[in-house]
Amino acid sequence: MRTTSPTGTSLRGVELGEDGTLSVAVPATTTAEAVEVCLLEGSWESGRRVELVPDDGGWWRGQVAGVGAGTGYGLRVHGPWSPRTGVRTNPAKLLVDPWARRVDGNLTSLGAALAHVDDDPFGRVSAVDSAGRVPFALVPEPAPVVGKERPEVPWRDTVIYETHVRDLTMRHPEVPEHQRGTFAGVAHPAVLEHLTRLGVTTVELLPVFANAPEPSLLARGAHNHWGYSTLAYLAPEPRYASVRGQEIPEFRAMVDALHAADLEVVLDVVFNHSCEGGVGGPSLSWRGLDAPSWYQIGPDGRDIDFTGCGNTFDAGSPLVAALVLDCLRYWVTEMGVDGFRFDLASTLGRPGRSGFSRDAPLLSALASDPVLSGVKLIAEPWDATGEGYQVGGFGAVWAEWNGRYRDGVRDFWRREGAVSEIVTRLAGSSDIYWPRRGPAASVNFVTAHDGFTLRDLVSYDHKHNEANGEDNRDGTDDNRSWNGGVEGETDDPAVLELRARQTRNLLATLGLSAGTPMLLGGDELGHTQHGNNNAYCLDDETSWRSWDADPALAGFVARVFALRRSVPELRRDDFYYGHSDLPAGEVPDIVWLSETARELGAEDWGHHKETLVVRVRSSSSLLLVLHSGAGDVDVELPTWLGDTTFVPELTSGTPDGAPASVEPLAAGSSVTVPPHSFLVFRSV
Repeated sequence: MRTTSPTGTSLRGVELGEDGTLSVAVPATTTAEAVEVCLLEGSWESGRRVELVPDDGGWWRGQVAGVGAGTGYGLRVHGPWSPRTGVRTNPAKLLVDPWARRVDGNLTSLGAALAHVDDDPFGRVSAVDSAGRVPFALVPEPAPVVGKERPEVPWRDTVIYETHVRDLTMRHPEVPEHQRGTFAGVAHPAVLEHLTRLGVTTVELLPVFANAPEPSLLARGAHNHWGYSTLAYLAPEPRYASVRGQEIPEFRAMVDALHAADLEVVLDVVFNHSCEGGVGGPSLSWRGLDAPSWYQIGPDGRDIDFTGCGNTFDAGSPLVAALVLDCLRYWVTEMGVDGFRFDLASTLGRPGRSGFSRDAPLLSALASDPVLSGVKLIAEPWDATGEGYQVGGFGAVWAEWNGRYRDGVRDFWRREGAVSEIVTRLAGSSDIYWPRRGPAASVNFVTAHDGFTLRDLVSYDHKHNEANGEDNRDGTDDNRSWNGGVEGETDDPAVLELRARQTRNLLATLGLSAGTPMLLGGDELGHTQHGNNNAYCLDDETSWRSWDADPALAGFVARVFALRRSVPELRRDDFYYGHSDLPAGEVPDIVWLSETARELGAEDWGHHKETLVVRVRSSSSLLLVLHSGAGDVDVELPTWLGDTTFVPELTSGTPDGAPASVEPLAAGSSVTVPPHSFLVFRSV
């Protein structure tokens, strides 16, 4: 039997030879008495069952002749039923191969998928055969190794666009209807033109791995629309193919199209939990193979839940590490992606229920892997526990979602928080990332898929999640939003103008801060979810992008990112120095000023200020004016920084950001800044 795959790793999962011989290698509990691979040939009843043989490494291996690509297969494990120790072996349950590269079928009966009966996960074993009512794997065709050139955008130039495959194109007027919501839709020329016009460099896709609904969603006929309930880590989600069964070639074609447009592809990956849920959930794969070797299990036999999703993979398990590394290498080498964003990444640094360590085995393996160390690695640096909040806690190769940036920027524009917070976030969050990393490690965001859209952030004070079916209990209450005086939709012109300004203020702040900006897809279009800040289960117009909501806003975003590209000092590899180690007579690279051109000092940092003036030195220096106050303010243009004139460059007071006048203003003159404004001047 062939024991190595084309990429040089030991064979795991299945591999189809040119002669139609299928080689199989799967892990199962060391207490297993037998493991079978079952083929779907006409039906599960008439298909072949082939018993595998254990090897010395704890894997079960075998070969099956006369198999074609696309044949359905599943696994059955025979052995003890010992739920109090986490062992839930049940041969009546057809299991998905953890290394499956294609899947089919749906979870249509939760009862049939349960390994136990009588709603008692510690009671009697179920004899109901789950075949035909649960997903199953498909034998894949051999895949070529990707060899095309990648954009390889440097971190300092990276601008991330976070989006969901379906949401991006389901209402796009130029995408053919059969391609909407698919990989092919993302690759449509009209979509690529929109992305490149914005000035983004990197498309971050919400999970595209095959997934299944959690038990709670299945019970009420809903689905995890976002996809954070993984079923198979090496298999693309079949629903995202415009042609049934073509999810792998369509994904590759999408990557090629994005690369041809100089756009990177980053995948949101979920290695912290699976779709099987808590101890009372279905037996679809890992639970039936060997739950204690995959999950963190407590002394009572229940799953440890660091994720809020019912179970937690054990980052200290050799099997988990093997699956994670194989999966990521596969998506890089054979599917062409350029990086990964790790959902609830703190769990990967907490093996065996331990405290977090940036040097935990799995995190170290990711950072040192010869394939993965060359792609973008982004951590969501928290989990569902207090111990898991680790913003700034990851190693040198990692970038991180910076939740403190989000909160600080939101607070400033709703007139709360000390000025020191917005100053530090604008400058790249050196308090978090220095000295081990630079500003690019801070993935700055104001909104993300989890929370309000930008339009809702300026339109709602409270979440409105009733459509989720959870009595508005789900989703965070810490939104740090401001509705401008009216909750939700309104036709009041004054409120609408205020909200439009606030939207542009937040976008300008995001685009001109040091660090790596991340734009939530749809925010540049004015998309609303009607106050829903957790639309994880809504595959409808709540989530699908509103392409005609605010036609001018995309132009504003494009102007902001173009300005960012034109000023190297905004795209730094190191942090601003300010007055540190500054030679006599030299102007600092950044200066923080009041509206009277007074340099801010220690006496200012602990207080809130509605007006902040920032001078960034460059070959053509910028003066940023941030004014969150409700009234006009007169801002004095500084005279002591060597500037002679200031030319208006950007304003949040017009739909596209173009200033009403570009007449130069002399240093020392005064500018009246309207309420709730962001202005940019280029100094000469």
